[in-house]
Amino acid sequence: MKHHNCPVHRTGAILLALACATVSAWAADDLRAELGKVPFKIVFETYRDGNWEIFQVNADGSQPVNLTKTPKINESYPQVSPDGSKIAFTVDEGEGEAKARNVYMMNADGTGRALVAKHARYPVWKRQGSALCYLPDEQEQFSIRDYASKGLCFYDPATRRAEPHPNADLHHLYNLGCTADDKWILSTVHAGMNFKHAILAISAHGKEVFNLKIPGCRPHVSPDGKHVAWNASDFVIRVGELDFSGLEPKVINQRDAVASQKPVEVYQAAWSPDGRYLAYTSGTKTEKKLAAPPELIGVEAPGWNIFVADAHSSNRCVQLTTDGCSNKEPDWSPLPLRK
Repeated sequence: MKHHNCPVHRTGAILLALACATVSAWAADDLRAELGKVPFKIVFETYRDGNWEIFQVNADGSQPVNLTKTPKINESYPQVSPDGSKIAFTVDEGEGEAKARNVYMMNADGTGRALVAKHARYPVWKRQGSALCYLPDEQEQFSIRDYASKGLCFYDPATRRAEPHPNADLHHLYNLGCTADDKWILSTVHAGMNFKHAILAISAHGKEVFNLKIPGCRPHVSPDGKHVAWNASDFVIRVGELDFSGLEPKVINQRDAVASQKPVEVYQAAWSPDGRYLAYTSGTKTEKKLAAPPELIGVEAPGWNIFVADAHSSNRCVQLTTDGCSNKEPDWSPLPLRK
């Protein structure tokens, strides 16, 4: 991708190159050629020329397209609908005390933008139909904290109405994901609901909440609902099988799909529509004391790029973007990009 005024520290670039070598660089060319035949696209947030935009590329990283093209509006966290026709995303709007994070949706080509909810974050589509889930903000005052939420809502684009989840105790959730049958919602919780930090399985239509007892955060459910990928640590993306057959849901047969070395982090894994690949972001953590973590939405992450890994291997991955323009939060689109 073309460089667009994106400062990348030389040290960070070198470390990232070393990380690529660690994760089986021998397989990179082979995997890139494989991805060149994949019909799916990848969308992600990126910070360039002083503005956050949503870009889309082919599965091998070719043909980048700016979907938003809004130099004075900051869009982030794109989430593609199961049929590929819509993209939900967040927008940080306003200045000072009036600044707010809001949820929007648009057509897959960037047209038809519509407001879903003010003071909200982390939209995700239900797998059945066109409804959206999102998290209302804990307070109207703007916050970049990923867990600054209280409650959970379901939004119907047809009626433009939102309904609250039946469990009013949901608090400090982030990174939602729905199972294939829409019966369960997976989410991270931080300092809420009597949990210090955990990944939860939440009944979509009831009040049941279960701790999946797996370390880390940011779960992403495979399209068939059988697997989950998540951050087991800042340096490991792990996958496992979802098991809802017992009295409590659990994750079995866990293994590492991507493992990096300090200080290069790997984050925000997302399954491809066919369940064969994981898109994710990787870069070095900021060295500035008290600085916001670069993996957060709306936080610049110089040197961070988008990668794709083979979901069924270990450390078979390839780097898609190279400009380091805070490329983060990837998601897959099941439809080819229109010419």
